[in-house]
Amino acid sequence: MFKEINGLPGHVLVVHAVVVFVPLLALLASAYGLMPRWRPRLDWAVAILAVVTPVLAWVATESGEAFEEALEEKGYSPELLAKIHEHSEFGDILLWFTLGLAVAALLLLAVTSDRVRTPDLPTWAIWVLTAIVVVLAVLTTISAYLTGDSGAASVWSNTF
Repeated sequence: MFKEINGLPGHVLVVHAVVVFVPLLALLASAYGLMPRWRPRLDWAVAILAVVTPVLAWVATESGEAFEEALEEKGYSPELLAKIHEHSEFGDILLWFTLGLAVAALLLLAVTSDRVRTPDLPTWAIWVLTAIVVVLAVLTTISAYLTGDSGAASVWSNTF
């Protein structure tokens, strides 16, 4: 299922969505928490991104594992396979950070939304949750960079 899309490696196609959606979720979730007056304009986008982005990260991880297995079967060099394995480890970390950021963003949406019936929380609790979102956003963005950089290095390091 995750190996190929229309004859091309699925990972190569899905990863581009992750490269766009992960930083977008990090940026908008942080903006939602830090700028209360923008919340009514950002809530729908943050909610959609918080649901879609972890799914895309999971699909990228699964398709990457299928791609890694296909390269192992074809007998690629151990050096290249080691780089790909390192990239795979970064991808697993990115998946968990993305999932954590999405859950924290959805919690922040739930406790700040006027539409959802939540008990009145003290203001400091909302700011603590916002701080968690911002920290996770930074960690997720760094993880996305490291994952993408290691993937690009494994593909392009000996090309030029």
